[in-house]
Amino acid sequence: MADTINKEQRRKNMQAIRSVSKLEEIVSKELWNQGIRFRRNVKDLIGKPDIAIKKYKVVIFIDSCFWHKCELHSRLPKTNTEFWAEKLQKNQKRDENVSNHYLDSGWHILRIWEHEIKQDFNGTIEKIIKFIQTAKRR
Repeated sequence: MADTINKEQRRKNMQAIRSVSKLEEIVSKELWNQGIRFRRNVKDLIGKPDIAIKKYKVVIFIDSCFWHKCELHSRLPKTNTEFWAEKLQKNQKRDENVSNHYLDSGWHILRIWEHEIKQDFNGTIEKIIKFIQTAKRR
């Protein structure tokens, strides 16, 4: 399928895409305010975890319902469905491979869905903090 806009406009559109979502920002800010120290989007770790604490071997991924194909909320777009089905399937497979890598390497991995944060922000923050505290004790 041919692109419907010119190269310059496509470039501007792509530049506007943020690498860090608003959800990542609010979760990170709240964890930081709670005294949890970590790094965000660590490039030298596989899958660039949204939150990482190397000292305790903790990685946390915040998965959007669309891009990571949440069973509750993910819907395929009505146009170009073959492309999107393949794309989202690849994303799921990559997520599985990344999770297995960390589990096999003895890391503590937590995946949080976008809808968990939206439905119960404080509960999700508590869940993350408890997860980190448990990993610290091991």
